[in-house]
Amino acid sequence: MSSTEKKLVLGNNLKQVTSDLHRHFNFTLGHFDTDETDGEMLNALALTVRDRVMERWRLSIEDEKNNAKKKVFYLSLEFLLGRSLTNTVLNLDLDEAVRTALKDFGCAYEDIESEEKDAGLGNGGLGRLAACFMDSCASLNLPVTGYGIRYEYGMFHQSFDEGYQIEQPDHWLRDGSPWEIERPKDTKHVKFYGHSEFYTNEQGEQCARWCNTQDVLAVPYDMPIPGYRNDKINTLRLWKAAATDEFNLADFNAGDYSDAVAQKNTAEQITMVLYPNDSSESGKELRLRQQYFLASASLQDVLDTWTKENKKDFSTFAESHCFQLNDTHPTLAVAELMRLLVDDYNQQWDEAWAITCQTMAYTNHTLLPEALEKWSVRLIGQLLPRILDIIYEINSRFLQEVAQKWPGDVDRQRRMSIIEEGDEPHVRMAYLAIIGSFSVNGVAALHSQLLTTGLFKDFHDLWPKKFNNKTNGVTPRRWLAHCNKELSQLMNSAIGDKWVCHLDDLAKLKKYAGDTAFQDKWRQVKYNNKVRLANLVNQKCGVNFDPQFMFDVQVKRIHEYKRQLLNVLHIIHLYDRVIRGEEILPRCVLIGGKAAPGYAFAKLIIKLTNNVAKVVNSDPKVASKLKVVFFPNYRVTSMEVICPATDLSEQISTAGKEASGTGNMKFMMNGAITIGTYDGANIEILDAVGEDNFFLFGLKVGEIAQYRAYNNPNDLIAVDEDLRRVINLIECGHFSMFEPGVFEPIIRSIRNPNDPWMVAADFRSYIDTQELAAQAYADTNRWTRSSILNTASSGHFSSDRTIREYANQIWSI
Repeated sequence: MSSTEKKLVLGNNLKQVTSDLHRHFNFTLGHFDTDETDGEMLNALALTVRDRVMERWRLSIEDEKNNAKKKVFYLSLEFLLGRSLTNTVLNLDLDEAVRTALKDFGCAYEDIESEEKDAGLGNGGLGRLAACFMDSCASLNLPVTGYGIRYEYGMFHQSFDEGYQIEQPDHWLRDGSPWEIERPKDTKHVKFYGHSEFYTNEQGEQCARWCNTQDVLAVPYDMPIPGYRNDKINTLRLWKAAATDEFNLADFNAGDYSDAVAQKNTAEQITMVLYPNDSSESGKELRLRQQYFLASASLQDVLDTWTKENKKDFSTFAESHCFQLNDTHPTLAVAELMRLLVDDYNQQWDEAWAITCQTMAYTNHTLLPEALEKWSVRLIGQLLPRILDIIYEINSRFLQEVAQKWPGDVDRQRRMSIIEEGDEPHVRMAYLAIIGSFSVNGVAALHSQLLTTGLFKDFHDLWPKKFNNKTNGVTPRRWLAHCNKELSQLMNSAIGDKWVCHLDDLAKLKKYAGDTAFQDKWRQVKYNNKVRLANLVNQKCGVNFDPQFMFDVQVKRIHEYKRQLLNVLHIIHLYDRVIRGEEILPRCVLIGGKAAPGYAFAKLIIKLTNNVAKVVNSDPKVASKLKVVFFPNYRVTSMEVICPATDLSEQISTAGKEASGTGNMKFMMNGAITIGTYDGANIEILDAVGEDNFFLFGLKVGEIAQYRAYNNPNDLIAVDEDLRRVINLIECGHFSMFEPGVFEPIIRSIRNPNDPWMVAADFRSYIDTQELAAQAYADTNRWTRSSILNTASSGHFSSDRTIREYANQIWSI
């Protein structure tokens, strides 16, 4: 028994859980046993579970204060947590007690858990990865605190009108959240606007201060992150923006009601919406305000805790702190830490810079140059004038170092400068992150290699030891143990349950891959999961999926490089074959994901998919062979049903564009077989499972570079009858009979010789490989064997492994 267990008062046994559930339902919430609803029962159950979290949380904080020599702080604009109840019940080992206790009320656990809203704190892979990492940190008993933003509204609720994406507010906090604790005493002031003032202090030193600022309050809300059955609770601290004054009473009394609350509204906008549309100048300013708000509030929080015990002695600060920057969004933390140390704590520049460079670590998540954020000097100067001063000083000193290394190489200095010159100079945030960090890592082997040989080659030439790779992973607790309970039980009966925390144990399944009795059980589990998904698809889309069909799935953010368009072209190809009387393997295709509100082309791909689906699903000649849906409002909770039911996992990004991917890992873990390009973590999945259990297609990175010189999609269309027929069906308006010309931008993109996504170039390889996948699926035993081997080979893709690498090789904890 651990020391934590000895101090726990609340038990997990059925009697205590039932008693607490009744107490919260009747007394805390004031309900009666005769009038419960699922929503009211959810709140009572959440409070019952939260009581047990609180005990462990308090003890975990005490333990860190007494024992932790070093702490890590994970800064991310996104944490896509999904539902907290199910994850907490699993990790605290409360499942059996909760299910039985709910029966006293005549309730089913599945009905109650479905009432909880997904936490709207993220968009896609980046946020879900952060959530997986937080789970692994707690499960590995590592002292890691997450810092993020408490968005009032999530990404958006997605629906469709005539096939077009419609964005509606996702007010996930409308009814509050039982999982957050407000900590008003830890509120911070975040500065905006104003101007810099330089002066000489009493010691004759040149100093600066930020004056006449418009301050915003950052109010912290803490959410618990429970480890898996180890009594460890880490903290995710989320910041809410508030005005320093609720409103101007004088203006209000004078009848000027709108001006009276203007400051309050302006302040609260910062944390109102996740990823505001930044296609406008005001949208860009709001995004920048969000990023600085997160960085400043979080760093102030850490420094305030330090100075309470150490005053202004920062001599050992770097030894006991590490800040992990999750992509470029929190990069202003580099300049903000310098500002706080130099301006507020009177540290000399060199000492402050040494602390910054020894505590900041940067994870890059993209190979797309346009995703490496750049902010105009004008905008930063207006909004964050003191921060711009510091960025210029950092850049000046850095360029001196470059000049010493490569004397006279002005071109290199220009390439490496944080400030990108031009008609409108910009600050290159990724460069600021690299220069201010002691570690820069990519998130898959190929991604990290391409960073050092391409995007960041100059920096790698200067600091080769700074760069490293940490291939992403996902938590097996949520993405296998929770979302695929029936498969988990089957595997437990064969190899035991240690795999939940030691995923490499799944390798023991390999000896069962050819066992016909085990294969039968495996297939039955998959079939049951497909029935569950089919019911969800019917409920959400009104389309009947046949569980006997292959379930072919692509769910992820809608973006041209992820090539949902290539998938749609294949669907049209299959439809055309059926119409012409050819036989195809019966297939249900599910595509899901959200397009950013300002991303017109991605939204047009959604429109095309929906139009194609409408034609396919309404044609009785096709119904017995092909079904297609664009699944609405895709989110974590949807993936928990989709992932276990998938047969074929679509990971078809243009080679060299996807940094890693994590959906590919979730599908593999649940026994789906991947059709994919040689890109991101697909490569490592292929290495792990072998070519016989992976459907590889398409040009590789080096081949694309050579192919571009003579790429002409129109020539390909002319010589490839299948591609020509597909393009013709779109061009002739078959999928847009009453909307002439609506898909012309898509046709132009496919036919464009400079198409960066190589859709036409990879079409033939993709179609041929899809046919190989169909043939493999028709061989039931072969497919089941491959499915088992995919799960058995997924041990490397646990986020526990990834976090161990971060902890040992970057964080030193």
